[in-house]
Amino acid sequence: MNNLSSPAQNSEPKQIETNVSTTEPKPSYVKLAMRNMVRKGATSLKHFALTTIALIGILVGLAYLTR
Repeated sequence: MNNLSSPAQNSEPKQIETNVSTTEPKPSYVKLAMRNMVRKGATSLKHFALTTIALIGILVGLAYLTR
């Protein structure tokens, strides 16, 4: 009879642990991205500036070529 009660007792904590892990919401992609930007602020700003300059350069280049 002890053998029958042992597996039931062992499975209950596992069930509780899985319920706890599934009820916690996963952080959203936006929240993770914002946290990453705060941690690596200078790098993110540098990449944003380079992207902006490149996009403006491409638009000005296309405007010059198609005038």
